[in-house]
Amino acid sequence: MNRTVFTAVGSAVRYSRIAGTGGYLPARRLTNSALADQLAARGVETSDEWIVERTGIRARHFAAEGEQCSDLAVAAARRALEAADCDAASIDLIIVATSTPDMVFPSTACIVQQKLGVSGCPAFDIQAVCSGFVYALTVADSMIRTGAANKALVIGSEVFSRLLDFDDRGTCVLFGDGAGAVVLQASDTPGLIASELHADGRHVDILCTPGSIAGGQVRGDPTLKMDGQAVFKLAVGVLEDVARSVLVKAGRSEADIDWLIPHQANIRIMQSTARKLKLSMEKVIVTVADHGNTSAASIPLALDVAVRDRRIRRGDTVMLEGVGGGFTWGAVLLDF
Repeated sequence: MNRTVFTAVGSAVRYSRIAGTGGYLPARRLTNSALADQLAARGVETSDEWIVERTGIRARHFAAEGEQCSDLAVAAARRALEAADCDAASIDLIIVATSTPDMVFPSTACIVQQKLGVSGCPAFDIQAVCSGFVYALTVADSMIRTGAANKALVIGSEVFSRLLDFDDRGTCVLFGDGAGAVVLQASDTPGLIASELHADGRHVDILCTPGSIAGGQVRGDPTLKMDGQAVFKLAVGVLEDVARSVLVKAGRSEADIDWLIPHQANIRIMQSTARKLKLSMEKVIVTVADHGNTSAASIPLALDVAVRDRRIRRGDTVMLEGVGGGFTWGAVLLDF
């Protein structure tokens, strides 16, 4: 028999459930072939076939000039609010997971709060790169369970196109821009069942953007750097381990997973993870072909797609898992 572990708050037990989802991709869509043509003008050789074979990516979306991380976040948030049938004024917590904020400070979450026309509730960013949404969802769940919030807006939003070195074929073909959001609300019915977060700073160098700002100048290299083989090897191992650990916490097994939504980085990583968890790829939500690696936005984007096309339905058990620079990783098991 399945068992669920929760924490009681006083004499009552509070849970959190996803009430609505939303996603947004910028209007500018760049196919592999179009990107290859642009790179060729720079002397960088690649092709649609080369990119698809190694990553599964067929296109990505880039934000327009002047379109900020907060703009993408607000568009996704409005769609999630509409799906949850609630207005922004009812939100009492805003968390934005991003590695590409509008500015050094204030947080993108505060800017989102302003653009939504609300004020007063806590609003802050979480920076865990591609694991950011899993981190943010776990924090929001904890705050709802303890009574610190009742209805949270949890967003992953990125404009990674502005971090790319378009002379580096190994990274510039991988990433895109986008945002995904959920409304997470208090419930007397279990929703988020179990979660687990990890980080290992020994691996900071295998995926990073090493530039910094000092004295009004950019110091170091402000473009993304990645050791692809090292990331792949580490990602496959930790994603399997954290998924199994969360299942143990929840008293569930692989057979209980209706849908797996991994971070949308590389189809090979997703295939390997599914194989290790003994899941058919038919149970894996895959959207990487349409938008590439959108970092913290990729999991909520994929969740929104699957909810709106009615693959994921109320009562389904869903595993979310992500891995990113830091090195960070984590997973959440939820009953949708």
